[in-house]
Amino acid sequence: MKVLVTGASGMLGRLTAQALAERGDDVTVLQRRASGLGLREFRGDVADATVVHRALAGQDAVVHLAAKVNVVGRWPDYVRANVDGTRTVVDVCRAEGVRRLVHVSSPSVAHAGDPLVGVGAEPAEPTHARGHYSRSKALAEQVALAADSAELAVLAVRPHLVWGPGDTQLVGRIVERARAGRLPRLGTGAALIDTTYVDNAAAALVAAVDADAHGEALVVSNGEPRPVLDVLDALCRAAGAPRR
Repeated sequence: MKVLVTGASGMLGRLTAQALAERGDDVTVLQRRASGLGLREFRGDVADATVVHRALAGQDAVVHLAAKVNVVGRWPDYVRANVDGTRTVVDVCRAEGVRRLVHVSSPSVAHAGDPLVGVGAEPAEPTHARGHYSRSKALAEQVALAADSAELAVLAVRPHLVWGPGDTQLVGRIVERARAGRLPRLGTGAALIDTTYVDNAAAALVAAVDADAHGEALVVSNGEPRPVLDVLDALCRAAGAPRR
């Protein structure tokens, strides 16, 4: 197939684009900075309809990963990148006759503060989502799934805490703070969290391109919940950084 991957300069987007290309798909990537992947590439803002039209022309499917991922920053910046960007991708998919959209979301879109244990992919709820990132991603998922139709099959995939080699969003920040002496332990550290190794998250997104499922959200994880303190200690130990 001809597949566009947005956000391919990030760890998960990069690996997903590589996996699609390695299996024989004709892959195009779209992101703000150079990906270095050696694939057909467009650089620009995913909320810019002009560049999105150019990148999407002739595509069969889209894997939409481009997003502002952070815990700080201005609300309008999250809206533009995550909500407006998703709306632009959806609108251009319809205009260009794209048949499949895999929207990469987050379990945080359905997390209002209480532990999520043994539950399915609850509906995205921007009113109760905590923080600019989660709230904007909840709105974005609603935009994406509302576009599901016989002409455009939309599937939302929520990978949980993706990490792996070259990870700057989670591992990099944990190690940086540990080395600076700014990684405190809050409480006992016994709360269970699940994570998703980047290879598994990429494999899930490739499978989502082919899947018959659409019009719903699916949560992806390793299925190996561990105490948060164990996870943090293991990451610091692997990096040679002091623990908590």
